[in-house]
Amino acid sequence: MVKNNKKILFLASFEDASILRKFTILFLITSIVPMALLYLIYVQTTQHGHLSFTNKIYTSVMLLMGLGVLIGFVTIRSLLVKVIEISKQNSKALENLLSPETIKELNQGENEIVVLSRSFSAVTQRLEENVRSLELAKKTLHVVMSKVGHGISNMGNIDTFLELILETLTSALNGKVATLMLLNDKKTELTINNVYGTDFDAKKKIHLKLSDALPLAQVFSEKHPVIVSGIFLQNLSGHPPLKELFGETLLCAPLIYHDRVSGILTLSKHDGQKGTFSQEDLDLVFNLASQTAVAIENSKLNHDIEKTYFETISALALAVDAKDKYSRGHLDRVVDHALKIGRHLGLDDEDLNTLRDAARLHDVGKIGIPDEILKKEGGLNDEEWVIMRRHAEIGESIIKPVRSLHHLCDLVRHHHEKLDGSGYPDGLKGDEISPLVRILSVADVYDALTTERPYRPRKSREEAINILHSMKDHLDQDIVNIFVEILEREESLT
Repeated sequence: MVKNNKKILFLASFEDASILRKFTILFLITSIVPMALLYLIYVQTTQHGHLSFTNKIYTSVMLLMGLGVLIGFVTIRSLLVKVIEISKQNSKALENLLSPETIKELNQGENEIVVLSRSFSAVTQRLEENVRSLELAKKTLHVVMSKVGHGISNMGNIDTFLELILETLTSALNGKVATLMLLNDKKTELTINNVYGTDFDAKKKIHLKLSDALPLAQVFSEKHPVIVSGIFLQNLSGHPPLKELFGETLLCAPLIYHDRVSGILTLSKHDGQKGTFSQEDLDLVFNLASQTAVAIENSKLNHDIEKTYFETISALALAVDAKDKYSRGHLDRVVDHALKIGRHLGLDDEDLNTLRDAARLHDVGKIGIPDEILKKEGGLNDEEWVIMRRHAEIGESIIKPVRSLHHLCDLVRHHHEKLDGSGYPDGLKGDEISPLVRILSVADVYDALTTERPYRPRKSREEAINILHSMKDHLDQDIVNIFVEILEREESLT
């Protein structure tokens, strides 16, 4: 029993041994043992001059030699068969990893060992490429996350976030150009709202009628991604503004919110990559388009809420303006004066809009000032002036909760600041006062001078201009000179 167990352990140990160890054992069986028998024959011959073996012994010796060679042959052959099987299994496994051309090249080896060696080399190379790809993906992900964080921090402008989405999509799918097209209210045409991957200016607001783009209309009717190519894209390329946006193949995904399609997200591939969009690509773009639709809808809701809030605040400001007979119409006149100065200076539309809205709301804080002070006949005493001066801070506190009105806070709070630092509420001076505030201050002071007040009569245009020039320590004289030039030009035309 013990011998049998030892035999079983020996066989198991031999089976699990390395190829080198097996080869060594088999070499001893097939080479050393026959050599030992031959040596024995040699000794017998030299000692006796002839073989002293009987035929029976000689036959036994030959049988042992033959058996040893046979065992060595069978065992070594079994090892080689296993190597060949491993090589074949390796080739089948490589079919999922390597290209057919690479596999064909590997199979041109001289023998199975060479093929196996080349296979391991190819797999190692592929693994190294995957590691490099993972490192690159890691870096790309880091960049994307940084951009997402920056985009989220700038969500005051939805276009910033939409451009980030297009950039991320193009990079992730190795695309060429990505666009975001929004459907108009009548559902008759698409407007190109955002573009990434080309120098195309989305501000041109190119419109594309659905009747001229039937494959895109299909996206709206079926509400799932489609791949457009061929004649349709060639026809679109005939329109110069659209030529640079579409390649040979275009992936189109609908922007769906509450089962309503509001636009299309598109992605084109580089020329020569026709048909390279996979089902995974379609699913990814479709999911991204759905999330984008939600973001756009939320932005519209926020915009509507903030627009309503702005209109409410404007109504309050007009109410304050209207209830005081001395300042009635003041807001509209300040808006008019400020915009004239801004246009003369060549301000862009964004600054002009800021100037207009701030001029409309700059006195909204007076809603918090008691009527007995606002409507008081005659001048204000020191205590009343302290209360009156609070209207700038009150006005800022009214508009500050609205994110879209943050850019107006500086003008509403500081429109009574003076260059020498004697203004209120913060005593700013010199360059601490922004250019838009300086424009608003000149427009505000001029209208106050040319309207009747309970404590003084209105000034004439010439008197008001002289006073503006005399306020060198309070008002920016460059802006005063520009405003005076505008007034004189208007005077000459009347």
